[in-house]
Amino acid sequence: MKVLIVDDHALVRQGMISMLKDHFKGVEISEAADAKTGLAAAIELPWDLVIVDITMPGRNGLGLLQDIKRQKPSVPVLVISAHAEKDYALRALKLGAAGYVSKQSAADALVAAVQRVISGRRYISPALAEQLAGAVAGESPGTSHETLSNRELQVLRLIATGKTIKEISADLALSAKTVATYRSRIAEKMGLSSNVELTRYAMQHHLVD
Repeated sequence: MKVLIVDDHALVRQGMISMLKDHFKGVEISEAADAKTGLAAAIELPWDLVIVDITMPGRNGLGLLQDIKRQKPSVPVLVISAHAEKDYALRALKLGAAGYVSKQSAADALVAAVQRVISGRRYISPALAEQLAGAVAGESPGTSHETLSNRELQVLRLIATGKTIKEISADLALSAKTVATYRSRIAEKMGLSSNVELTRYAMQHHLVD
């Protein structure tokens, strides 16, 4: 089994490598610390599984997930994140993820997810299954940020960290005008006018680390 781990935290990568080697004998694991390097590796070599973190510098994990699925649709991608499932799991699954694991989950959850995904199935935790059932039944009221595109959500998260439009444009390799347009769309969709309100919302919904 060949696995690629894309996460910008070295300690997290080493922890996952150790865990996977303990449970999957003979597994070959490579690692990448950012989305650009991760995408190049994902495309260049054959993988049985790619594990992608959502929160990374520059292009985030959801964007990387889209790029991988667009160029190598048969490769299963497991998304991991420090964010709760309710915030990103449905979004990741809609983009083609084979599963979503919160870093707050027990170690057994990652092992179970990997086992299920490499067997050709999707991994959905009991909590996420309940969330999906509620959404299908129309019981979930939803949240304002669910209406945002992936790029808009990324910009919202950066605004909530206190970054200026100029700093965000540099981080995302976009023009300041484009970032300003995203900010206006975010404010309109969410009914919030100021950066203070956007930041408060992001913090209340645990959208920032």
